[in-house]
Amino acid sequence: MLEIRPFTPADLDVITALAREQDFAPGIGDIEIYANTDRQGVWLAWHDNTPVGCIAAVTYNPDYAFIGLFVVKQEHRGQGIGRRLWQHALKTLSGVQCIGLEAAVQMVGFYERAGFQKDCITTRRQMLFRSEATLDLSPSQRSDVAVVPLREVSLDAIQRYDERHEISPRPHFLELWLRHRAGDVFAARDAEGECHGYVRIRPCLLPIGEGWRVGPWLAEDPRMASLLLNNALDHHNGVVLIDTPGHNPSAKTILSARGFKPMTSTVRMYKGVIPKGHDRNVYGLACLELG
Repeated sequence: MLEIRPFTPADLDVITALAREQDFAPGIGDIEIYANTDRQGVWLAWHDNTPVGCIAAVTYNPDYAFIGLFVVKQEHRGQGIGRRLWQHALKTLSGVQCIGLEAAVQMVGFYERAGFQKDCITTRRQMLFRSEATLDLSPSQRSDVAVVPLREVSLDAIQRYDERHEISPRPHFLELWLRHRAGDVFAARDAEGECHGYVRIRPCLLPIGEGWRVGPWLAEDPRMASLLLNNALDHHNGVVLIDTPGHNPSAKTILSARGFKPMTSTVRMYKGVIPKGHDRNVYGLACLELG
């Protein structure tokens, strides 16, 4: 018998394992944040009391939601489990005006039949970073803006900046994301305490071993983006992953210059109307599961 059950804290390791098996490279603490962003936005499929799949359908507000973490174990595919999870997610979000998701290339047709439209290509880029390597030092600090750790800038200032540049306000998600114990956050702050960009780097789980994921990574221009990235990479040795939106070609330029290589791609899709150019200052996504 198949059941769709809401996430409980006891399911955290199960979903993390599912995501890791699928090479989602979940960050340490990510799934806990997904569940807390929308108190009933993550579900598992259970077959005879065995977890066989999951999906997240997280509502930011009545205007916007995001679907992700859509996984069915390989040995249980072709049994209608994915269809049940998908239908459950859409029913949950039936009143939301715009829904986003990241589609594997082979799934684009499936989502188009459900009314989603292609927006841009998201590219995962990767490099092996060593702190003794030479960073791009060409960007210089602006006299009126300094890159500082999170403790030296107010969360309200980052929230205001994020709201101006992201598709939808996400205060609850962003506070959990920035204050999580795993990883480090840096922000560009002016003399008045206002934010001009920020970045987070956190440990992540690779199929074998661990690495780092960078995101969110937002900045008002490429120079500021480079400064933020330098601070994020410093002292974080190992494999580094960044998911870059297709609407920001400067992200590709910056990362290519540092030796990042494209690894995989997904297709950002939406059902509903979104503002044009909403992500032009986004250099790296928070995660593919929540956008």
